[in-house]
Amino acid sequence: MNNDTGLTPFRIDIPQSDLDDLHDRLARTRWPIAAPDRDDRDDFSRGIPLRFLTELADYWRDGFDWREQEAKLNALDQFTTVVDGQTFHVVQVRSANAAATPLLLCHGWPGSFVEYQRLIPLLTDRFHVVIPSPPGFGFSTPLSASGWELGRTTDAYADIMTRLGYERFAVHGTDIGSGIAARLAGVFPQRVIGTHLGVDRMVLGVVGDKFPMPDGLTDDEAGQLEALQAELKAESGYLGMHNHRPDTIGPALTDSPVGLLAWIGEKFKTRRDDGHHVPAVDRDQLLTTVALYWFTRSGASSPQFYYEAEHTELAFAYAPEVPSAWVAFDTHPIIRRALDPWGAVGHWTDHAEGGHFPAMEEPGLLADDIRDFFDGLE
Repeated sequence: MNNDTGLTPFRIDIPQSDLDDLHDRLARTRWPIAAPDRDDRDDFSRGIPLRFLTELADYWRDGFDWREQEAKLNALDQFTTVVDGQTFHVVQVRSANAAATPLLLCHGWPGSFVEYQRLIPLLTDRFHVVIPSPPGFGFSTPLSASGWELGRTTDAYADIMTRLGYERFAVHGTDIGSGIAARLAGVFPQRVIGTHLGVDRMVLGVVGDKFPMPDGLTDDEAGQLEALQAELKAESGYLGMHNHRPDTIGPALTDSPVGLLAWIGEKFKTRRDDGHHVPAVDRDQLLTTVALYWFTRSGASSPQFYYEAEHTELAFAYAPEVPSAWVAFDTHPIIRRALDPWGAVGHWTDHAEGGHFPAMEEPGLLADDIRDFFDGLE
């Protein structure tokens, strides 16, 4: 076991042989026979459409420039450090302002530090930005052992901030990262300046399960919630596999780049007003994310986080003295009623724009809200 607690500078340098192998696999993809009446590239009703996927895969093979994206990522200061036997990859972008506030950005699946590329430059005049990758994600691989779930990861993130010299810090999170951010405040209230959490309409799918059912819903509101949950249930197929059978899906996500592209790419879609589905993020940024999962084999290791969380009893930790903020994208009125039934959150913002990946979709709106919240605390 590696017990080195130092910070080792890191630079991304994917071997050319790995790039050649990826291009070869993409060229030799064994495509499925198209299902009847499934020729509409914008119809995601049964998952990612074959026409949409083939176009995206063709661009990944012939148009996407990994070396260009790799160079952009290497413009960010990166290091690795070992916590509790596990290697963590961390991006740190320090502000030119020595008095800037340390800000820990926490992402989930299928995100990565790539998720914050467009957000970082909007924050660094005010914050020192720190982005760890959770165990089994990106370059925080390979997994050193089982048992890396929310609680253990939270403790590791706090340790990383200590190693960077940050006794107190601000936190923002989305997806799994929201859980990490909230737990940091609950376990380390004396260190966390405030938590800023991003959410979207998808959260309504777990109301009544992970979050309590709001009291006093009208018949119309209850009908809206029921319809939304029925729609969102179709988006949760991956969750059952991650929570209970990550070892079954892992080999396919490691051996087939198109399989990985379909598994992750489906999550980066949105619905325009005309009913069509389009990638919610820049195509190159999407493929950089997928390529990162491919080269690090974290398509298999990242779902282990879900399994560990699902099969671990974790005591609830809450710190009412730590200020909190929520920003909801692609919002719906029931979101706040479910997540903040007592109106205890002092800073709540709703946006019709965006979705599950606000740092990629609406970085300006997200940056403004982060700044407004933490400026208000001063």
